[in-house]
Amino acid sequence: MTTEPRTTPAALWRAAEQFGSNEAVADGSERITYTELLDRVRTGARALMAKGIEAGDRVAVWAPNTYHWVEALLAIHYAGATIVPISTRYTGHEALDLLERTHAKALVVPDRFLKSDRLAAVLDAAGPEGLPSLQLVVRTPSDDPTSGAPTTEFPGGEILEWDQLPAAAASVTVEEADARARAVSPEDIADILFTSGTTGKSKGVLSAQRQSLGIAAAWADCAEVTGADRELLINPFFHTFGYKAGILVCLLHGATVVPMAVFDVPAVVDIIAKERISVLPGAPTIHQSILDHAKRDGLDSSSLRVAVTGAAAVPVVLVERLQSELGYDAVITAYGQTEAVVVTMCRTDDDPVTVSTSSGRAIPGMEVKIGEHGEILVRGENVMLGYLDDPESTRKTIDADGWLHTGDVGVLDERGYLDITDRLKDMYISGGFNVYPAEIENALARMESLAEAAVIGIPDERMGEVGRAYVVPKPGTVVTEEEVVAFCKERLANFKIPREVTIVGSLPRNPSGKVLKNDLREGKA
Repeated sequence: MTTEPRTTPAALWRAAEQFGSNEAVADGSERITYTELLDRVRTGARALMAKGIEAGDRVAVWAPNTYHWVEALLAIHYAGATIVPISTRYTGHEALDLLERTHAKALVVPDRFLKSDRLAAVLDAAGPEGLPSLQLVVRTPSDDPTSGAPTTEFPGGEILEWDQLPAAAASVTVEEADARARAVSPEDIADILFTSGTTGKSKGVLSAQRQSLGIAAAWADCAEVTGADRELLINPFFHTFGYKAGILVCLLHGATVVPMAVFDVPAVVDIIAKERISVLPGAPTIHQSILDHAKRDGLDSSSLRVAVTGAAAVPVVLVERLQSELGYDAVITAYGQTEAVVVTMCRTDDDPVTVSTSSGRAIPGMEVKIGEHGEILVRGENVMLGYLDDPESTRKTIDADGWLHTGDVGVLDERGYLDITDRLKDMYISGGFNVYPAEIENALARMESLAEAAVIGIPDERMGEVGRAYVVPKPGTVVTEEEVVAFCKERLANFKIPREVTIVGSLPRNPSGKVLKNDLREGKA
């Protein structure tokens, strides 16, 4: 029996040996085999080492889905460092917060993305105090060369352009880089992925190398991924769905990563046919958008094998249409959260009703049970190590017996299939992304014209759910919906911005002063 690799360097060596001529990444005109990927990753790791990145250092990546992200991830791990993925939807202030809290020593960032100079945004947010821990910026090429010159100065640090990596690597030998990679332990921290908490303060989830690869192996097993598969990755690489259920899944099995930097339905339809896509993970809205697109009539979808979805309700009719109209052999739903990544998944032989009415059964290596008040509890080798610098929250989330308290409510049927029925927390899911009202409320608390605010999720046909903010102006102050939205746009990622704002005189509260959000959901504001 073949032992699965337990570190990404080990997985990369095996992929180069067993699947060397397979395309590892197909990104437009950029075609990279697994043999070539190993060479590129070595070069990137040598450059990082030459610039002072040590084993255990944190390196942030704030970039879209391109081949650069894949190479950066693997080079960071090859150098023995920990990756800190940052959402491309984040503002400079939000990115700065994560850089400061992780004491990131380096940042990989495009010189421009969607016409925005991300480095300039972070430096502006940092102000005159700067970023003492950040010493190196590795900058990838722009997605739009016509969008203007990028920032040229980085006080207190160095900017290294992507095409300068080979020259920078020259002072470190391949043998030195390979020795660093061999020293990477399955117990080393692979990544710190941030997920907002109900207190409004985001939490950094710590996962070991063995855990990130263990999740990828279990996901690939359920989806029956092989070296013949080509996976279209619309899911962002900064999210577990794109990173661990995408890049790492392909790495373990010699499959091809086909990244998509910006979701565009006509482009997706073209790529499915052109790249012979066989695996397509994504929120239900992605799959629905493809089905509803007019250009789909002429689509050659014969390569499609499995669709993986979740993060929102999946109607039976959607499952049936994906199979009958697009020709998928199987549609799979899954359930998870950053603290455990993937908890349950359907299997390829599950029927449409099971896929629609459940989130599957526990993946290999994980246990699921229903605890007090119907809460879903999870235990297994891939449950997070804990929260970054937050032992108290870690103790509250993982009990003495090792059970992770998810905060979600559900039921298990006699087959062990999980149906999620409610949430103990106020979180809602917008377009596949978790949104925590407390984070938005904390941002609105800084708006001088407001006395208080409360945010809830409301149904939306396209996004699944969107935010509605109930705001109370200060006495004698006039506040408009447009002002509230504009204030949020400066401080929050787009998916967190409330789509509706309701101005009220007061918020409903219980005797202890807690806002009654159920009343707001029922229109009793």
